[in-house]
Amino acid sequence: MTSFFQELQRRKVYRVAVAYVIAAGGAIQLASAVFPAWELPLWSLRLVIVLLLIGFPIALVLAWAFDVTPTGIQAAPAPAVTHASHATHRRRNFFMLLGLGLAIATVAGFFLIPRVTARKVEKSIAVLPFENFSDDKSNTYFADGIQDDILTALSRIGDLKVISRTSVMAYRNSSKNVREIGKALGAGAILEGSVRSDGKRVRVNVQLINAENDEHIWANEYDRKLTDVFDIQSSLAREIADALQAHLSPDEKARMTRSPTNNGEAYLAFVQARDLQSAVEDRAKLEQSEQLYQRALQLDPNFALAMANYSVLQSWMYHTWDPTPERREQARSLANHALELQPELPEAHLARAYSHYYGTRDYDAALQELRIAQKGLPNSMEVYLLIGAIQRRQGNWAESNQNLVKAVALSPKDSWALQNLAMSYEMERRYPEALAAIDRAMKITPESFSLWQVKARIAIERSGDFSVGENEFSRVLADVPNESTRLQFQLARAGRLVLQRRFQEAAQLAQSLPDAPLAQAEMQGDKYSVLGQALRGAGDEAGARTAFTKAKEIMEAGLALHSSNVFTRSSLALVLAYLGEKERALTEAKTALDALPLSKDAFQGPDMLNNAAVVYTLTGEEDRAIAALEKLLSIPSLVTPMMLKLDPSWDPLRDDPRFQKLLTPREV
Repeated sequence: MTSFFQELQRRKVYRVAVAYVIAAGGAIQLASAVFPAWELPLWSLRLVIVLLLIGFPIALVLAWAFDVTPTGIQAAPAPAVTHASHATHRRRNFFMLLGLGLAIATVAGFFLIPRVTARKVEKSIAVLPFENFSDDKSNTYFADGIQDDILTALSRIGDLKVISRTSVMAYRNSSKNVREIGKALGAGAILEGSVRSDGKRVRVNVQLINAENDEHIWANEYDRKLTDVFDIQSSLAREIADALQAHLSPDEKARMTRSPTNNGEAYLAFVQARDLQSAVEDRAKLEQSEQLYQRALQLDPNFALAMANYSVLQSWMYHTWDPTPERREQARSLANHALELQPELPEAHLARAYSHYYGTRDYDAALQELRIAQKGLPNSMEVYLLIGAIQRRQGNWAESNQNLVKAVALSPKDSWALQNLAMSYEMERRYPEALAAIDRAMKITPESFSLWQVKARIAIERSGDFSVGENEFSRVLADVPNESTRLQFQLARAGRLVLQRRFQEAAQLAQSLPDAPLAQAEMQGDKYSVLGQALRGAGDEAGARTAFTKAKEIMEAGLALHSSNVFTRSSLALVLAYLGEKERALTEAKTALDALPLSKDAFQGPDMLNNAAVVYTLTGEEDRAIAALEKLLSIPSLVTPMMLKLDPSWDPLRDDPRFQKLLTPREV
């Protein structure tokens, strides 16, 4: 054995071994840092380590056999022969060297591969829909409520990225495995669970899984009284934070331990109301939600969280369906009362932000409330989305886009966040990015009217391509069960036909749409406005006048109920212009424009200016029309040279050299 080690030293194998270990260690450290940044799969790092380990005995053999000299690489000189068995000893030494190298590489691999390739679980989590194991299978909403409470508790941890409820609900009863779900949602860990309730006690089983390797991190079971359900969410949140090594501040710990109500019945009403509130486009469900919030507050008048959520619902109802002063005041009052009860409650600050945003359009006040809410809800997609929406209206497009992108990251399976981002890109005329966002959203909700509307509109604004809208119309309409949504699609298509100057087809389609459901959906006035434009284009002036008169009556009745609705007022100005009522048309257009000017709203203000430009055109105010169009083409808006070429509304300006100059594409 002595001769073996002497031979290793003489042939400089020790030096090569040390140099190889140092170089291989550096290579592994570099790969460990770079490969994750490049999002390379874990097996690629393992492959590098295995190749380096295999190379170690090969390097030793080469060092034994060859030597580096000033004249190049040469075979190592053999020692002088001293006895006949020397050749046998050399072969023995060679195989001993090879065996030693393999043994060292094997032992190193046994300890090295698991440690180097074991990545720490990312501080991001998705809480999948909980299974309902209760005897009453209709209690799915309760299981969803527990899931939502846990998700809300986690979202208060600033050091943790939490995927929104909207995105995870897409994976209820999904056949996809944890790795696929984690990759799609951008989550490093997945929480799965089940809920069993008998009305008095709640049993929750949960398991936390590493989304990268599908390995269980831990599992637990909680069996509590219904009124102690909030202990479950706070305990779970702390355990998850520990498992993912997420730091919890003292304020975050304090917020987790506070129970929003001690009344079990109030909590059940709240959970069901919150579940129904998520159906933002279903008025019937939202009205049921309203009743349940009222029930929760009757049972516990100090239930601040229910009060805050109810305020948000009132703001949304005011904005979408019922813009009455009474509903606006109720939203404001509920938010303020919730803050009186719990001044630090972030949901109450969020509710007041909605009240400022939808109720009074006081964007600065809304942002101030959102900054406070954001501290307590650092993972709320809703907060980032609302901040982005407000910044967009203030004309801060770059900052708005950053927050909308953040909202999408927190809720990658939420088509509403993607749609908002797409609409911003559309107004900035960044069409490739807008279409990429729309296509992602349409994979989530392929039957959405608004997504189809945006996609079809972009194709027309960009290149005058109507085929995109037609293809999507045919595909989507077949899958839309809701009659109101089907009517929206058909009415929008009638408007597209007017743009294509297919006036007879547009008139036939508009006339075929039934009045009663359109009136219920507040689209009846739009029907007669489109019908009037189609008949006017087809040369039927008498029929057009009848249609425009009907539209005027409907819109005036709407304004009698909701005088602050600037969109109805702007549409009425157009109808009045078509009817030749110049002075009143100009007055209504000015009123709408003064209520929502560009200086106050950079997002919807351009719509008011665009409608005013049409009114100017129809009433012979060419100079004002040209000035308005020049302004719209110089700022983010839906006006493009292609739209000016296509829309019959601009026909009175066709021969004006100033208008022709506007048809040339320009930078914004």
